[in-house]
Amino acid sequence: MRHTILYIYTLLLCLAFCGAAETQTVLPGSCTQKARHIRTVQLGVNGDFERLPVIALGSGDRVTLAFDDLTHEYRRYTYTVEQCNADGTLNEELFDTEYLVSPASEDVIEDYENSLNTSVLYTHYTLTIPNADVRPKLSGNYRITVKTENDEGEEETALVAYFAVNESCAGLSITCDTDTEIDRNATHQQLSLRADLGSLPLRDASSEVKLIVAQNRRTDNALFGIRPTSVSGGVLLWEHCRDLIFNAGNEYRKLEMPATRYPGMHLDHIRYFEPYYHATVMPDAPRRNYLYDEDQNGRYVPRCENSAAPETEADYLVTHFALETDYVPGRRVFLDGRWTDFAFSDEYELHYDAEAQAYTAAVLLKQGYYSYQYLALTEAQPEKGLTAPYEGDFYQTSNEYAALLYYRRTGDRYDRLVGYAKILFELK
Repeated sequence: MRHTILYIYTLLLCLAFCGAAETQTVLPGSCTQKARHIRTVQLGVNGDFERLPVIALGSGDRVTLAFDDLTHEYRRYTYTVEQCNADGTLNEELFDTEYLVSPASEDVIEDYENSLNTSVLYTHYTLTIPNADVRPKLSGNYRITVKTENDEGEEETALVAYFAVNESCAGLSITCDTDTEIDRNATHQQLSLRADLGSLPLRDASSEVKLIVAQNRRTDNALFGIRPTSVSGGVLLWEHCRDLIFNAGNEYRKLEMPATRYPGMHLDHIRYFEPYYHATVMPDAPRRNYLYDEDQNGRYVPRCENSAAPETEADYLVTHFALETDYVPGRRVFLDGRWTDFAFSDEYELHYDAEAQAYTAAVLLKQGYYSYQYLALTEAQPEKGLTAPYEGDFYQTSNEYAALLYYRRTGDRYDRLVGYAKILFELK
């Protein structure tokens, strides 16, 4: 019976690889489209994937994009870099020569390495920007599109990822409070922001300035285009603004699988059923109280036992999740973390198992540390994940907030990123 269940999980997993959803986001660090053979997409700065991929214009910093292709057969991956508007759409007002130093419109990813001693074969690819071939000339949002040939010899998009270049010519600061316009020390957190545009001319703040705010780098509940509550000269304030209130959520859950010989943190057991290792996560349950923990707000860190190179030596395991709770008609349940690309795709959706009385999912994951939570989508809010049903909302929760400030003077043809700030809220 167990073998049959594992076979069904593996079959569902394979089907999920073919059905990843495509979403649109404006936040740097996001991967909005991914082919079924692409796994573990990471974006960071100078190889540090903990950092949001926002680099200073003209600095020595470089954006790092890394991903795995589930094969040892060489694939020729090419990439293009394009500038986007603040809302994530392609900027069609500029020629590529205006925003990019590049001798060619398309370049090849040449840094790759095969996995070593893994049951699941893969090739690890790495791309850094700026490089000898491509260098952004202007600030703003950028989109990396990676393409390759599929098995039929046709060109396909392998992944689409976003980063940003910051001019840092405007001062931007964030504060967070649990005394909100909705409640006091209950279930929400409210942000206040101050932006000083300095010497940048400002005529109409509502049309020339755009603000984006994200909680734990999530895209589904990110706030876009919030207007300032007051403007005085070149100083903009967002104070007592109901639009800047977030559900506080709870601390993220976590698991770790550094080895295939024994279960790691929050794992029940690991078994091998050809062709995969299978890791069973200890059953989770809805949380009714705040649970203090030093979590990582959705972070993923590749890690495997006795290895200094987990990027190529970590194996892949079919990882089984179970959330023990009652079935709710009209509600969809998803795993969420930076490693899910913040996409409500079929791959990360849990389905109800009446026999187990739990929502379950089987996901192919690379060895390492995972920080995760369960989000619910309802018919009333089909695109915004809710923490309340399974994680709860508690004002004490430690959350990371990031804000990006864009500026386009009347007559300009692109959105400049002029300010970037982040804060880790921790209740004192």
